[in-house]
Amino acid sequence: METLLIVLHVVVCLFLIGIVLLQHGKGADIGATFGGSSQSLFGSEGPLPLLNKITTAVAVIFMLTSVALAYISSHTGTDSVMSGLTKPEPVQTTQPPAPVQTEPVGPQPAGDTMPIEPAKAPEAKTDAPPAATPAAPEKTQ
Repeated sequence: METLLIVLHVVVCLFLIGIVLLQHGKGADIGATFGGSSQSLFGSEGPLPLLNKITTAVAVIFMLTSVALAYISSHTGTDSVMSGLTKPEPVQTTQPPAPVQTEPVGPQPAGDTMPIEPAKAPEAKTDAPPAATPAAPEKTQ
């Protein structure tokens, strides 16, 4: 029903535009007034011509369809557009986490063919005194 009313409204609108553009304007008579024509600008027009009656009828139909469409649009569709949406659930992954890399891996220098050895942990200190080193021979004079 609403679609039919919209189509009727658009057709009536286009017809009304065409009829208004076809009518003879009152301002067009002003040139004939000074030329001695029998019609005057402010004189009585007599009975309404057929084109004016059609224009009035089409304007009334246009107003009625406008009011009907406004009434229909205000009384239908109280739901929000967003009411039908559901909240997406978070994605569950079954893959294990990636291993943590302990050593930085970078490009090797161009001339180095030896692989880089990992850093060694510092050795534990003992309470023993350092080994005795042989004393240097004394010089005699």
